This record gives sequence, structure tokens and C-alpha cells, in this order.
Amino acid sequence: MPRFVLLASLTLALAVISINAMSRFSARIPDVKFTTITGKKIALKDLRGKPVIVTFWATDCPACMKEIPHLVDLYAQYHKQGLEIIAVAMYYDPPNHVVTMTENQQLPYDVALDLTAELARAFGDVQLTPSTFLISPEGSFVLKKTGPFDIADMKSRIELLLKG
Repeated sequence: MPRFVLLASLTLALAVISINAMSRFSARIPDVKFTTITGKKIALKDLRGKPVIVTFWATDCPACMKEIPHLVDLYAQYHKQGLEIIAVAMYYDPPNHVVTMTENQQLPYDVALDLTAELARAFGDVQLTPSTFLISPEGSFVLKKTGPFDIADMKSRIELLLKG
């Protein structure tokens, strides 16, 4: 097969894969409700007017554990200005592990369980952790990051959102 035909075929295949991946990730914010480990109910639509970080994580995810201090720092620095953070434990994470880790780490932000993977599906079929979404006060996605986020970039984005 000529080289240009092979290259064109690979390019087309990558485009189809990208389109499929993007179609699973809706640009619209899902109309979901979180139930925290303390029983608190949070409707995402009720957080309009505030920047929101939704992060999917697991207690057995080393990168997720490394992000916790960054999330705690973001919460401490920006919560009084309006930032909300919701950490969503993946469906396969045993709830007792999530509760124990949350207590041990003294997490100041809300931690929700996703026992049926409904939340992961609503956010574009999240399967990898950490997966972090930054939502603007107007209710649009500003960032979707699979893997560890860059703390300086996240702070810059949050500060821009808070300035309005």
C-alpha cells in the first residue's frame, strides 16, 4: 500500500475516533444530582453562578491521591469567593474506603458516591481517573482533563471565572 494511502487511512481513522469520543462528551452540563457520603443532595444546576470543579477519582488511584492537596488548596483559596468542588468516587470504589480516606485526608469539599456509574455516564462515560471538569458560573465546560491537572493552569482559569 502506498505510503500516502496508509497515512490518509490513519488520519481518517483518528478523526472518526475523535468524533466518537467528543460525541460521548456533551458540551452541555448534565442535569445531575450528587449524593454525598454525608447524605447531602446537590443538584448541579443549583450551583449556577459559581465556578465548579467536578473530579472523578478512586482511592486506589495514585494520581488521584497526589491531586488531593491541590484540590484542598484550591478549595481553601477560592471557596469563600464562590468555588465549589465535588469529588465523585468511581462506582467500583468501595464506599467504606471512600469514607475512610475522606476522613483521614480531612477533605473540606463534598465527596459523592457514584454507585451505579450514572454520574460517570452523564459526564461522557468517564472511565479513567482522575478526570476533572471545570464548569463556568454560566454553566458551560471550561476544561475537561483526564489525568492530573496542572495546578497553575487551574488557578488561572478559576481566577478568570471569579472575575466574571
